[in-house]
This record gives sequence, C-alpha cells and structure tokens, in this order.
Amino acid sequence: MNKPLRRIAIFCGLLVLALLIRDNWIQYVQADSLKDDTKNRRVAIARYATPRGDIIVDGRPITGSTKTNGDDFNDFEYKRTYKDGAMWAPVTGYASQAFGATQLESIEDGILTGNDDRLFFRRTLDMITGKKQEGGNVVTTLNAAAQKAAYQGLLKQGKGAVAAIDPETGAILALASTPSYDPSTFAGNSNKVDGKAWNKLQKKNNKDDPMQNRALREIYPPGSTFKVVTAAAALEHGIVDSADEKTDSPLPYTLPDTTTELKNEGNIPCKNATLREALRVSCNTVFGKLGVDVGKEDMLETAKKFGFNEEQFVPIRSSASNFPEKMDRPQTALSSIGQFETATTPLQMAMVASAVANDGTLMKPYMVDKLQAPSLDVIEQTDPEKMSEPLSEKNAQILQSIMETVVEKGTGTNAQINESGVTVGGKTGTAQRGVDNSENPYAWFISYAKLDDGSSPVAVAVVVEDESANRDDISGGGLAAPIARDVMKAVIDSKK
Repeated sequence: MNKPLRRIAIFCGLLVLALLIRDNWIQYVQADSLKDDTKNRRVAIARYATPRGDIIVDGRPITGSTKTNGDDFNDFEYKRTYKDGAMWAPVTGYASQAFGATQLESIEDGILTGNDDRLFFRRTLDMITGKKQEGGNVVTTLNAAAQKAAYQGLLKQGKGAVAAIDPETGAILALASTPSYDPSTFAGNSNKVDGKAWNKLQKKNNKDDPMQNRALREIYPPGSTFKVVTAAAALEHGIVDSADEKTDSPLPYTLPDTTTELKNEGNIPCKNATLREALRVSCNTVFGKLGVDVGKEDMLETAKKFGFNEEQFVPIRSSASNFPEKMDRPQTALSSIGQFETATTPLQMAMVASAVANDGTLMKPYMVDKLQAPSLDVIEQTDPEKMSEPLSEKNAQILQSIMETVVEKGTGTNAQINESGVTVGGKTGTAQRGVDNSENPYAWFISYAKLDDGSSPVAVAVVVEDESANRDDISGGGLAAPIARDVMKAVIDSKK
C-alpha cells in the first residue's frame, strides 16, 4: 500500500473510532441527562402515556387522571385531575403537560409514573405480559378533616397559612395556604385554556401570588409567638427555674447600651412578672430582658435546636427560618420577642409548639407515610425520627403549664376546646410589619392539644395576613386562634 493510501486509511480509521467513542458517550455517559432534558419531548409523551398513580389522604385519592381532550396535543394521552385542588395544592403541587411539575408531583414523579428504579421488576413483567405501565401511589400523613378546617378558616380571612403536626411522630397533618389555585386548570397543554389559566396565576399578573406555598416558603416575623422559644432558653440555661417565681424585670425597661425604652402593648402589669404571667399577658419587657440575660449565643443555640436557620425537607423543601447570628445586646432583646431579623415559616412555629407538647423532644416533620407499587406493595415506609431535644422534659412541662394558662385565662381563650379530657396550650402573636410598623400586622397563634391520657395528637401554627381589616381588630387571639382551635378539634374528632 502506497503512502497516500495508508494515510487515508489511518484517517478514516480515526474517524470511525471517534464516531464509536461519541456514540458510546451519548448512549451511556449522557443517557440520563438526555433522558431528563426538558427539551426531550419523548419524556413528556411517555410521562402522560398512561394514568399517573395517585396521592392518597386518609385512604382516598385526591388526584386522578383523565383522557386528554381534543383541544390538547394528541401525543399526550392523559392529563392530571385534582379533587379539591385549591385546598390540597400546597401538598400536591401540580403536574402539567405544559409547565412541568412541583412539590409531591415532582419529588415523587418516578413512583407516580412508574419509572422509579425500584419498580424495574414490575416494568419488566408488564413488558413481557404486554400490560400497560402503571404508576404507584404516594400515601401521605395528612388528615383530611384537619386540612379542610384549616383551609376553610383561612378562606374567611383572605391570606394566611396553617401547619399542623403530630408531636409524637412528626407526621404533618395539615398544610394549608391561601389564596390558592386549582392545578387542574392548567394540567393540559392548550395555549387557549391552560396557558391562559397559568398566566393569570403568575405573580406579575396577580399580586396575591396564589402559587406561593405560604406554609413552607413564606417567612414572617413571628412576633410574640417567639417568646415560647425565649422562655425555653431561659429555663434551659437557668435564668429562671420555675413558672411562678418573679423575674428581675424593671418597668420601664431600657434596651441595654441605649436610652430607648422597650414598650409593652397596653398598660399591662409586667414589672418583675413571673414567667407564667409574662407569657399570659405577653410582656415585651420581660422577654426582651430574658433574651439579653440568656445571651445571644445561648439564644441562638436554643433556636437552632428548634430547627431555626436550617431548611427542612418534608420531603417538599421548607425555607430556613432565621434567628440572627450577629447581634448586639439591644438587637438580642428585640430578636427574643420575635422582632429585628427573626423570621419564620408556619411549619417552623408548629415545630416549636410540637416540641413543647412532646415533653421537649422534637420529631423530624414528614408528609409521606409510604410509597406504594401499582400492586399496593409497600416500596418505602417512613419511620418517625427524632430531630433534637430543645428542652428537658421537666422544662417542657413547665412551659406546657404556662401555655395552658394563656389559653385558660390569657390572650388565647378563643382556642379553648370545650370537651372533657382536652387541654389546650398556646401563644398569641401580633407581628409588626412594614417600615415603622406602618402596615397591618400579622396575626399569629401557635398551640397544641393534650388528651386526658397525656398524649398530644396535634400541634398547630396559624398566621393570618389581613390587609383589609381594621388595624385595632387584628390580633393572634382574635383572627388566628379560632382557626387553630378548629384544626385541633378536627384531629381529635377524627381519632374517636
């Protein structure tokens, strides 16, 4: 073979080799990324070629699938449907042919479509038998009655959120947010129908932002509900030893290193008040000074044990609540009464109430009880998991006693459940909002219910944003406590 032919042969061989390498690179190395690429329409076609599995609450599906109508592209055979979609949207998220998926619909997409690796054997068997691929189910921990009570209560107020937890396991019982949206309205792929519905819900077109999951993603100043954390820190770090000893709390109280007086709401008797009385009437001066006496490092330590400054995954991501890590002494006082840069999600405040109710042990919150194969075999089961111990059993029971006084004869009487054997503990909050408190404040209430056998089936956090209300009518006890009461009662009644 002459030299020019040899060079051509070598060059052609290199081209073939490069082609083989590239082909194998695409088929094996890039296979997963190409399969999941949003521009790969085959993925979407396959996802909607069969009915999705369901999201289950109390043994019943809150989702479904229906044949795609003639207005949508014909290559999508099925689209998602929702029962009471607006009520459950903070839990389910949406699965849309045009706009993708969020929350449980996205996180558990593999199970719901049947594409999860743990269903490989099932898919293989279906291929052999010629059976259409089926999706599995996501069984939640939610309580339908509690969710309904939360959602309907919030609808009366306009904007707000509720999170309810089983303190003994961490199971989420309710997760509501208003205003909300119905995922069914844009589940298809029609510009005329689904695209129009989607555009109406976007924040740029809707200032109420109905697609915001306020229970998990919105962080609010907690106001006086944070005083429960400060009380826990004061007990844990030995600043106070009991509920009924007098605190060294002057009135007026001047913020340390300043000439600024910390004010109480109304003419309430807060000088040297006991911890019980200070929480009952919500003394800013007492808890501001307690925060300074505990110190910023120990306040931060206690807040972190309750879950602050860390994202939670339930499995939907919940925004990290915030307790400031850099503060001077005046800022420590303000942070300890839920002001300055202290900010929290409703889920986080439900976790605070939950830890107190569970004798000081905080369980990790979770919303998925189990994942099921199409055959209903359990693929994965969630076991309750201890997250931390923010306070001792003794101190938790002291704090329970104090919070129960708040509901019995304090600012939280609207949360009372008048049933034999039920005791409610709680704390109200009215959080400042806007520059110089210029906007209507947020109304908060956190609480738990205990039964006569000592068990605690539910802890709740409620926040209400009522922009239209008369400012003087806004209070945690007035707006938020009745919602918390109805949610707790729904859980208790469902266990009878």
